[in-house]
Amino acid sequence: MKQYLVEPESKIKLSKVDPNATDGFKGGKKTGLAKLEKLNGKLEVLQELLFAEHQHKVLVILQAMDTGGKDGVIRRVFNGVNPAGVRVASFKAPTPEELKHNYLWRIRKQVPNQGEMVIFNRSHYEDVLVVRVHNLVPPEVWSKRFKQINKFERTLAENGTTILKFYLHIDLDEQKERLQARLDDSAKHWKFRLGDLEERKLWPDYMQAYEDVLSKTSTAYAPWYIIPANHKWFRDLVISSVLVDTLEGLKMKYPESEENLEGVVIE
Repeated sequence: MKQYLVEPESKIKLSKVDPNATDGFKGGKKTGLAKLEKLNGKLEVLQELLFAEHQHKVLVILQAMDTGGKDGVIRRVFNGVNPAGVRVASFKAPTPEELKHNYLWRIRKQVPNQGEMVIFNRSHYEDVLVVRVHNLVPPEVWSKRFKQINKFERTLAENGTTILKFYLHIDLDEQKERLQARLDDSAKHWKFRLGDLEERKLWPDYMQAYEDVLSKTSTAYAPWYIIPANHKWFRDLVISSVLVDTLEGLKMKYPESEENLEGVVIE
């Protein structure tokens, strides 16, 4: 999965990354879904091991444009994991209380504890994306946040947090289809906002902002992955593969029993 990894200090141009890519995956969607099911099983076991060992912390960050598939990833990639050890934190527009504090204040409260996996649906990166595109703070403010975020994530990593960041890359045509699908289905109207159409007009500005995020904040301790996301099955397959490979690399072990169980008989 290294081809999707953003190397530190690399210069990213999203126009050169194909969101339709499946990279010649043999067997197509049917085979991909079968492999995804196997990966789901592995992830379920690894997450239980993470929870049982209670030594590591895992933070998964999902960022995307509207309709990019963050909710879909959470539903399908993490299907079957134990909710006792997995938590989703969603970050929308900051509340009045949150605005009284540093932009990282609400983020710090949601980082994982030992044995826990936390999934950020949006994140602190909104404060170098939305605030930049909508001119909510001046450039001299948001531009300093790249280094602040890197420092924040380094501190997490140095204290035992494994960080994986995924940018779900779709194109403008795919977003149009997904927005139209929401509009055509009354059961999905709750997900459709007229404001989404206004945000869509700002696509070039968001792409430039994301390019800076990916170029300036992908580090060895908190890497970004650019995931081709027009094909949902392939998106989920790539993310699952990265997660399983990363968790296997932690070399986790089940803890020994605190008591001597030799000779125990259950009648």
